[in-house]
Amino acid sequence: MNRIVLLVFFFAIYITDIYSQCAMCKSVVESNIENGSSIGTGLNDGILYLMIMPYLALFVIAFIWLRYNKKPKF
Repeated sequence: MNRIVLLVFFFAIYITDIYSQCAMCKSVVESNIENGSSIGTGLNDGILYLMIMPYLALFVIAFIWLRYNKKPKF
C-alpha cells in the first residue's frame, strides 16, 4: 500500500505539462490562433467544464443520499 501511494505521489510531482487536447484539436486551434482567428481560444475551458460535470453530479447525488439517510426512520 505504501509503495502505491509513493508511486502516485512521485508521478504527481514530476508531471510538468498536462494537455487537455488531442493532437488534431491542438493543431487546429494553434493554426487558427496563428492566422488571427479566435475560434479555439475557449476550447480548454470547454474541456475542463465537461470534465467537471460528472464529479459535480456524483457530489450532488452523494450529498442528497447522505441527507436522506441521516433522517430518523420510524
